[in-house]
Amino acid sequence: MIIPDTNLRSAKQPAVTPFTKPLRPARTIAWILALAVVFAAVGWVVWVDQQIRYFADRNEARPSDAIAVFGAAEYDGRPSPVLRARLDHALSLYQEKLAPLVITLGGGDPADRHSEGGVGHDYLMGHGVPDAAIIAETESSNTEESAKRLAVIARTNGLKRIVVVSDGTHLFRVHALCSALGLDVYTSPRPEARGLSRWDAFQRTAHEILSYTLWRVKQGSGIRD
Repeated sequence: MIIPDTNLRSAKQPAVTPFTKPLRPARTIAWILALAVVFAAVGWVVWVDQQIRYFADRNEARPSDAIAVFGAAEYDGRPSPVLRARLDHALSLYQEKLAPLVITLGGGDPADRHSEGGVGHDYLMGHGVPDAAIIAETESSNTEESAKRLAVIARTNGLKRIVVVSDGTHLFRVHALCSALGLDVYTSPRPEARGLSRWDAFQRTAHEILSYTLWRVKQGSGIRD
């Protein structure tokens, strides 16, 4: 019996399935690029997280020209627990005579007659810091604006070295922003009154990773406010 050639070929070759079908070169390149992006993104997040942890655990406070307190919420003229903790830490550094000047940073809601910087100023005065030893910045609405206004204050007053005070997880971004503006800053995290829950720690870290990444993207693309 004579078997047709076509039958011989189909008997020798395996059936083509979605799993055995070779990928087209373009699709292979797309998969490689997608994996590279995923690995790069994961690597970036891990690196930023490590930097955040490094600055959160590092107190660089030393004799300087000024202490700058980055703002947090205020409630009708009274500092929130977070802002009060930052101010108390700055007050202790001032009392240790690490700097003769304290700068309080942060604006407020346009409908609110108070500001974070103004509330900080009043709080420090109420704890014995003379008015002449405090500069209150009351216009900035976020960390980046606070850093820019701090740079203006530093240049105007001839301040060369500044200790910056904020929450530990905040300080990596604060340091990066200030350094990009030419400021010589030393970070000093305020003490945590109680340990953070895992969820709170995750939220803080995720917020900082996202905020820092967006800032770097703006820097890299040349976007200016």
